[in-house]
Amino acid sequence: MVAVMFMSVALIALLCVLAYTLAIYALPFFVGLVAAQLAYQTGSGLIGAGLVGLFSAGVVFGVLAVLFEMIRTPIIRLIVALVFAAPAAVAGYALVHGITKETVPSEIWRQIFCIVGGGCVGIAAWMRLAAGVGQPSG
Repeated sequence: MVAVMFMSVALIALLCVLAYTLAIYALPFFVGLVAAQLAYQTGSGLIGAGLVGLFSAGVVFGVLAVLFEMIRTPIIRLIVALVFAAPAAVAGYALVHGITKETVPSEIWRQIFCIVGGGCVGIAAWMRLAAGVGQPSG
């Protein structure tokens, strides 16, 4: 039983590292996924839905890059980073919830772990995005 608990903690830590690494791409991924689902439901087929999802995710990521290049005010850049980090926090919450659903019997502790995990991933994504906010690029 103790070994399973340690393995679940190690798995949570590993997936949080993965979530941290991929946190910048959470908003483009979610937008691409929603666009692909919408395209598939309207009859575009799998290939068409995949292309729509890839295109829309690329556009959202491009908008992020353009906003960070054009915006000079550090406060507004921090707000843009926060908008892009919020879906990462939701993904971190869902990630920890999926892992702890079967391993943590107490609902209260599961929610505490999920909130802490989602918060850590969201803060890590925000800090990673806002790393260059102090000095405008260009």
